[in-house]
Amino acid sequence: MMNDDTRDGRTDTDSPSSSGSESAIAEDILELDHVFAALGHPRRRYLSYMQLTRTEWSLAELAKQIATWEYDCPEHAVETELWKPIYVSLYHAHVPRLVDEGVVAFDEETELVRAAENLDQVRRALEGIGTSIDAEQESHARRENRDDGD
Repeated sequence: MMNDDTRDGRTDTDSPSSSGSESAIAEDILELDHVFAALGHPRRRYLSYMQLTRTEWSLAELAKQIATWEYDCPEHAVETELWKPIYVSLYHAHVPRLVDEGVVAFDEETELVRAAENLDQVRRALEGIGTSIDAEQESHARRENRDDGD
């Protein structure tokens, strides 16, 4: 029978913390909650993709662009009744969440959305995840970025 000091054949003295040789893990690796919060909804992922081409957008521009992706239509075909509900959800839910996570900054007076301190980490996660997050969304975003660069 094993005594109470052993788990899986190891004693407490075998653990790194008790031997004084703790391995240091970078703090930024452990602080990924803002990344997961940002990627947790398609509209927040779209907004993060849009920050790849410009770092400042009006809320109306964001809503219209996201509507083009959601409805798979050109921007000139997006009518107010399509983008206005997206605008409302961005204003009340998604942008505040991204502000809380330090991914974007929002100026309520001008309704401009800008990059914030954690956006680069979210961008790196998006680039690293690639098409596994949402193949259709990835295709839209990459096509849009290519069209803007030509």
